[in-house]
Amino acid sequence: MIQLVERAHAFATRTAIKSEGQDYSYAQLLAASESVARKLLNGEPDLNGARIAFLVPAGFAYAAIQWGIWRAGGVAVPLCEKHPLPSIEYVLTDTQASTVVFSADYAALLNPLFSNPAFVFLPAEELGQEKGPLPEVDPTRNALILYTSGTTGAPKGVVTTHANIEAQITALTTSWEWHPDDHALNVLPLHHVHGIINVLSCALWSGACCEFLPKFREAGVFELFRRGEVNVFMAVPTIYFKLIAYYHTLSAKEQEAISTALVKFRLMVSGSAALPVSVLEQWKAISGHTLLERYGMTEMGMAISNPYHGTRRPGHIGQPLPGVEVRLADENDQPLTATGQPGEIQIKGANVFKEYWGKPEETSKTFTPDGWFRTGDVAVLNEDSYQILGRNSIDIIKSGGYKISAIEIEEVLRNHPGVKDCAVVGIPDDEWGEVIGASIVPAAADLDLPALKAWMNEQLPGYKTPRKYLLQEDLPRNVMGKVTKQAIKDLFVNSSGHL
Repeated sequence: MIQLVERAHAFATRTAIKSEGQDYSYAQLLAASESVARKLLNGEPDLNGARIAFLVPAGFAYAAIQWGIWRAGGVAVPLCEKHPLPSIEYVLTDTQASTVVFSADYAALLNPLFSNPAFVFLPAEELGQEKGPLPEVDPTRNALILYTSGTTGAPKGVVTTHANIEAQITALTTSWEWHPDDHALNVLPLHHVHGIINVLSCALWSGACCEFLPKFREAGVFELFRRGEVNVFMAVPTIYFKLIAYYHTLSAKEQEAISTALVKFRLMVSGSAALPVSVLEQWKAISGHTLLERYGMTEMGMAISNPYHGTRRPGHIGQPLPGVEVRLADENDQPLTATGQPGEIQIKGANVFKEYWGKPEETSKTFTPDGWFRTGDVAVLNEDSYQILGRNSIDIIKSGGYKISAIEIEEVLRNHPGVKDCAVVGIPDDEWGEVIGASIVPAAADLDLPALKAWMNEQLPGYKTPRKYLLQEDLPRNVMGKVTKQAIKDLFVNSSGHL
């Protein structure tokens, strides 16, 4: 039984989702998802874990399709609307998705794949009424595959079960005191745990309302805030940075109206990347709220959070959530006991993912012999609150809420005939947390950099393409011949010679 779906019956008449200028009740969500499930089953009794990918805009259709996949016994694989075709094809091939549900908005993007016999493409607009029973879905079944990039460079599919998802939801709804009268605005990508679990699923679990905008615009967000319905907002630091910048372009009267609306909010959260203290302080001056920072990953949902009630310390992520065990460990996976001693964050709990799809060795390597998940993030425990210091690997770049593999980008760059060698690093940036910088060793002196940038935009999503380039005769290396990425980072930070 999928508890998230079952609970919706108790909220049947309440508004579940606002999108496309319409209000949709929980009863409508249940009916629509049941119709989707029956269409996907096509007369079969159970999808039995078949991977069903879907590409639809954020809103009611997204929720109905996701729930429909689950209710039919399938595994939901949400695709990112901003990804180029090669990234989408990679996910479809890796998961061996049997069906791809898509809306007309993305028909042109997916068109080159329509002739591929490996996939069945099903227009979302054709998900009409069907008849037939639905299967019983055990909580231990696989429910969701979300893709993240690891230090190996290739994106990995993170598999979570219905039980994992329920644990992730209940930890947050308990700690952040979600209730049916909450009204959340969701401006986060729905191929990412932040938008799927922290906002959409927590709202629907609680009988609350989740609202979507057709497109993120600072003016549109503030206009919605001023209406007085929204009282819960979650975003990445980059979004807060953009809202603050826009706020300062407004008249004093407009600023006052926005601040008056914001101070009435119940909860404001920042996550997916480190929140600069300057952004926290500026937002507090505007809204009267100290943003609640928390810590999580695709592999575990949220694990640590600042308190809903009580002091929130800038630069700290707080304490473990209910049902989550946290320890700091040394390089030998031995737990540290001294306060203030840096160590890797390691996690245990029902929230932790099941496996990386089709990668048993990768799965095994990310867990200790006694079952702790190795996050790769280094932190210290200051009194009763954890503080993130950084990652074990310099090959993970945090930009705009995304964790991006430098190695993946390097592999793409090396496929360009004009690139002899390269190294990719994260460069500190107030707005994005980090921006991507690529140090290039050209294969010839006449490298056409604008053409290279245009080519990269065709190969990778925009958030994975370098913002800055540095041309070098060779890459700096240590005595063992390994590229010293910190030296490249320093060149970007201290030099004005990048392009």
